Amino acid sequence: MDVEASAISLAARRLGENLCQAVELILDRPGKVVVTGVGKSGQVAQKLAATLCSTGISAVFMHAGDAVHGDLGVLAPGDPCLLVSKSGATAELIRLVPVLRQVQSPLIGIIGDANSPLARDVDVLLDASVSREADPENPVPTASTAVAMALGDALAVALMHARNFTADDFGRNHPGGQLGRNLRLQVKAAMHCGEEVAWAHRDDSLKAVVIAMTRRPVGAACVVGEDGRLEGLITDGDLRRALETHDDIRSLRAADVMTGPPVVVSPEARLADALALMENRPRQISVLPVVEPASGRCLGLLRLHDIYQVGNA
Repeated sequence: MDVEASAISLAARRLGENLCQAVELILDRPGKVVVTGVGKSGQVAQKLAATLCSTGISAVFMHAGDAVHGDLGVLAPGDPCLLVSKSGATAELIRLVPVLRQVQSPLIGIIGDANSPLARDVDVLLDASVSREADPENPVPTASTAVAMALGDALAVALMHARNFTADDFGRNHPGGQLGRNLRLQVKAAMHCGEEVAWAHRDDSLKAVVIAMTRRPVGAACVVGEDGRLEGLITDGDLRRALETHDDIRSLRAADVMTGPPVVVSPEARLADALALMENRPRQISVLPVVEPASGRCLGLLRLHDIYQVGNA
């Protein structure tokens, strides 16, 4: 892993105007990006094509060996082509170059030898050379594939920056799965509200709070004022701590055991933002009160469990 990390770091330091040129070349063309390679480089190319698609760039993978046997039909005149090769002497890719030139496709290379035939033929070179592979005998594509993958990711991310591609855009391209759900849905689509939530006031007895939380088991009770503004939160953990520190809990009120002011989230926030509020902290939490920002009125609760309900996506 250290060998691969070092190789990626060196490749990053070699990047410069060539990355900007690759971005401009792709953005200047209206068509799709055709990514090609064979072997392990071909598998890197497949991943890169998928990454470009997920970040809003139309892209397809074309196997270099199959291209000359009919798959060139996927290529439209002027489509930018991204060639991935460790050696820069891959026979299938070298045979492709004249054909790609005939249809006026600009060529970007992610190539492991800057002095190779392919490196000389492309319009923009992203240098993917490595001093050695990570395996003991040096023949297994490890550091070289890691660098090629990282360069492809760098190109995709640079294209995102150039196009102001946002997390909302990414979510629209990922309507399925947990990642897409978290980026696409707002808190108000997954939260519990109204009669689903245990509500309490500051002066309610702890017994009344426990009864309310038992009847509505969403992991916490929201303590609110007469105007509905959130004053505190009582979680299952707060109840356990109250039992540990008090021999007699009969006189305790909600205000004695609540956490306040708690961490809250807006109903308009994305689920991804709510998840970050729960997890990116020294002590993680599993429930968030949902509060209207303008009025401070508590609307309900969002649980960690609700975020991971993929079936609702």
